[in-house]
Amino acid sequence: MTPTNPLRAPQRRWRIAWLLALGVLVNYFDRVNLSVSHAALYTTFGISDVAFGYLSGAYNWTYAICQLPIGVLLDRFGIRRIGRISTFLWSIASFGAAVTPGLGGLFSARFLLGVGEAPTFPANAKAIGYWFPPKERSFAMSIFDSAAKFASAIGVPLIGILLLKFGWRWSFATTGLISFAYFLLFWRVYRDPKDDPQLGHAEWKYINEGTVPQIREKIETQQASLSYLFKQRKVLGLAVGFGSYNYVFYLLLTWLPSYLSSALHIDLLHSFLYTGVPWLFATIADLVVGGWLVDWMIQRGWDGNRVRKVLLVGGTSCGLGILGAADAHSPTRALIWISLSIGGLAAAAPVGWSIVSLIAPRGSVGTVGGIINFSNQISGIAAPIVTGYLISAQHSFGWAFLLAAVYLLIGIAGYILLLGRIEPVPLRS
Repeated sequence: MTPTNPLRAPQRRWRIAWLLALGVLVNYFDRVNLSVSHAALYTTFGISDVAFGYLSGAYNWTYAICQLPIGVLLDRFGIRRIGRISTFLWSIASFGAAVTPGLGGLFSARFLLGVGEAPTFPANAKAIGYWFPPKERSFAMSIFDSAAKFASAIGVPLIGILLLKFGWRWSFATTGLISFAYFLLFWRVYRDPKDDPQLGHAEWKYINEGTVPQIREKIETQQASLSYLFKQRKVLGLAVGFGSYNYVFYLLLTWLPSYLSSALHIDLLHSFLYTGVPWLFATIADLVVGGWLVDWMIQRGWDGNRVRKVLLVGGTSCGLGILGAADAHSPTRALIWISLSIGGLAAAAPVGWSIVSLIAPRGSVGTVGGIINFSNQISGIAAPIVTGYLISAQHSFGWAFLLAAVYLLIGIAGYILLLGRIEPVPLRS
């Protein structure tokens, strides 16, 4: 078979990738809104550091609980149907936070937000597996994964300014309006390749290059059970490694503005502006290193297994730079170490998400994605809460950053010892 030139193939698949990226950008606006509102919530509700840690993790509680069933539901009912329901729910959650009269209502809104956004990453991983050949998946993954970092890079400063000008309730209402607009866009645009009337034959052939269509259709229906997948070393290795990444990610997502303002004595407005610096660096590392560079090397004949493993382990190792921030006494030094840490982790993230569709049985990509994201959200629950307790007890971020580094070492071991060669998990005969 003569390979199709990607430059000559139509580009509808990239429209889908950017649609998914826009969704991640919007739902991370919803997530960072709370970290920006820390001081305002203290004024309104008298919330302590420990209580704020629990509130920051509340979203992840329902998000984590939903991961395993969401993976199964995605494989059964499809991305389009589940995606429409989820995008509607997360917009309602933002409006709920804006009008809540008390702290209990704010917790309820965050619980609902977790339910609404739970399908996002497993669904996106499944969609990329449908819409892209393996040689393009790292960059396609990096487009939506980098949006999570870019949301913090621009969202924290913009939402912070909105909050300072109009109050925290208006910042939540604004993200609610943006979320509802995305719900309408997703409803109109997203289709799986087999259901998309605008997908031409040439692009369909390019997406499925190297696979006989009848065989592809058959393997897309083959599913492995949740219990079987949970026992697979590759799945466990990826889950442990990703869990360590997400611990650091959520520690910085929820506490970075507070770290800059309290530990380094920066005023609130400048802490919002400075917070965007490492996240912008992470966005670039995600797209250029974890996305474009990986696909470029694989398309030029480099061994895909080796390239992905080196980027995965190397990027996660760079995350250990968070230890440097523990001893930083100036904003410049702190931002350099944090940028190194989150930039390395960001470069590894799209590689990790592309591996989901490479190790999962074809009909179980959603389920494997749910397992990986379940591990992620357990870390997402723990990171803000544990950090809140450590700051309250130590009045310092040092121990919080040290604990994050230890977890990263465990994650690196999981990638090296458990993940092994990147190839599909065998289906039980």
